[in-house]
Amino acid sequence: MKRYKWFCIHCVIVVIHGFSVSATTNVVRFRPLSPQAEISLITCSPSEDAVFTVYGHTALRVYDPEIKIDRVYNYGIFDFSKPNFIYRFAKGETDYILGTSSFSYFLLEYISRGSEVYEQILNLQQKEKEMLWNALEWNALPENRVYRYNFFFDNCATRPVDMIENNIQGIINYASESELPTFRDIINYCTRERPWQTFGCDLVMGLPTDRTMTQRETFFIPDKVKDAFNNAEIVREGIAEPLVKRINVIAEAECETPKAFSFYHTPLFCASALFFFILLLTLIEWHKKIYCRFVDILLFLAAGMAGCILFFLSFISVHPSIFPNISLLWAHPLHLIGILFIAIKKWKMLAYWYHFINFAVILLMSVGWFFLPQHINIAFIPLIASLWLRSGGTLIRTKNSKG
Repeated sequence: MKRYKWFCIHCVIVVIHGFSVSATTNVVRFRPLSPQAEISLITCSPSEDAVFTVYGHTALRVYDPEIKIDRVYNYGIFDFSKPNFIYRFAKGETDYILGTSSFSYFLLEYISRGSEVYEQILNLQQKEKEMLWNALEWNALPENRVYRYNFFFDNCATRPVDMIENNIQGIINYASESELPTFRDIINYCTRERPWQTFGCDLVMGLPTDRTMTQRETFFIPDKVKDAFNNAEIVREGIAEPLVKRINVIAEAECETPKAFSFYHTPLFCASALFFFILLLTLIEWHKKIYCRFVDILLFLAAGMAGCILFFLSFISVHPSIFPNISLLWAHPLHLIGILFIAIKKWKMLAYWYHFINFAVILLMSVGWFFLPQHINIAFIPLIASLWLRSGGTLIRTKNSKG
């Protein structure tokens, strides 16, 4: 019911937002702000409504009661109706838009999600407010508002920071952190209530994701920006002042009990169940001297299809931090060739050599993974073991048949 309610409210917001954007195109741009104007960073806490909402959201608010402006600049707008949207998203060529709307409409959407809306009013001089607002207004023009989205390095959280840093007459000093995480650490923390999403991210994100980030790189997550701004100083002509002048919690987060997910629905349980099924089947085959060929076809077909996705992301897409990916050693497109060897009985020796190579590669990979810095999701282990077991079983069966 809550999701249906949110969907209805969201539809209303989209319609109203369309009118508001149309109306703002007629507003005289670059008009001066009054001394009462305030510019603030808005941080909306994560919610479990959708895959993309678990990371939270950041926007900039310009509020001037004298000239009656209360506008939000939102770098997180994308259009599903664009041609080939899914393909372009997978390839890393998604275009996002800087959208503007009334703050009340923006607030309504995030209240409906149950998110906390946290406002940090920036300690800016009047000229800096003018510079920042003019830059936002210029960026919001139809010919300037589209940008190439990048999840880690150019997104709805990093863009507002860039706009602030580039339009002040000074520099911002962020308090240094004693220990910095990796990209994967942050992603896995954000998806901790969604084990399948964590599993998918761990599968497609490669070795570069496991390097320690710089503090500036952590700003792709809205909560990291919020925390950094609370402890930051703006330095002008050698004089340091707090970057944040005042904090307002505009909307409290809904106090909901975290959604409990059953262990029986997790990737680890499903992968472990598959492994024990494969193990039992293999033992039955050895005992009864039979071979369930279709099981190998389905198993290696699934691994090959997963490998096609990894191959596309690693070698065709432009996503950062995807390649190299050690998972390509056990989930790769060559399995699709292997299942031809398995399916056609007269190619039995080709199937033998395919399984021999697969068995050796997985064995070497498993040993080498302890010396490589790429994180392995624990649910991968039963899946890798299943492939290794079926290849090993074929090698033993072929050897025994020759003996």
